[in-house]
Amino acid sequence: FAEAWAKRSSFWFQVAVMVANDLFFVAFWFLFFNEVGTVRGWDVDRTLLLLAILATVTGAGMGLFPNARRLGEMISDGRIDAALALPADPLTYLLARSVDAALLGDLIFGPALFLALGDVTPERVALYVLGSLVGTVVFVSFLVLLGSVTFFAGGRGEHAELGFQAILMLSSYPPDIFGGATRILLFTAVPAAFVTGLPTRLVDDFSIGLAATMLAVAALFAAAAYAAFSAGLRRYRSGAVWTAA
Repeated sequence: FAEAWAKRSSFWFQVAVMVANDLFFVAFWFLFFNEVGTVRGWDVDRTLLLLAILATVTGAGMGLFPNARRLGEMISDGRIDAALALPADPLTYLLARSVDAALLGDLIFGPALFLALGDVTPERVALYVLGSLVGTVVFVSFLVLLGSVTFFAGGRGEHAELGFQAILMLSSYPPDIFGGATRILLFTAVPAAFVTGLPTRLVDDFSIGLAATMLAVAALFAAAAYAAFSAGLRRYRSGAVWTAA
């Protein structure tokens, strides 16, 4: 945060650009649903709630833990060496090492959009926070899992970037518009449904079963990501590149 805040004009410019980008999507969905009405039970209010959760998840996940996206490249280039010499858990240190100022704009925009949608009650706020936390854990864990594949498969870690683009794209749309194999994909190989779709449903129509399922999936992904990274470290051979991780 100190690094990002050191150049305040640049910090606020990056935040403003991201907020402007998010406002573009708000305008898009307003225009879209003004023309088509509803699509498989999704209207403009529900879709903007999904957008609010997505912005919060990307802001918290990629704004606060941007190295999750770059983990594969860091492993390939030997840039995790510096973290291994520190008296701290390597994965925790790498994830928390830096922030992305631009994506912090999402973390500001998401809650602001949620409040602007109205119908703000303590229960909905709590469910929004819970859904966003679950989505963030699944999102970051998924990227850590893909990055950890580099320990075993080698390469430059491009698969993590491809996974990032895939989960971000699929999370940006209501899950009910997909069908067939793509819908199965949302709940399995690319768990986009647990990032935005199910959290949105949780806020709109609370269910103990749904909440428990989401928490269990988040815990499963977090445990799998940590286990994969830890197993990969046991195979890792230093590239002797001593740079700031």
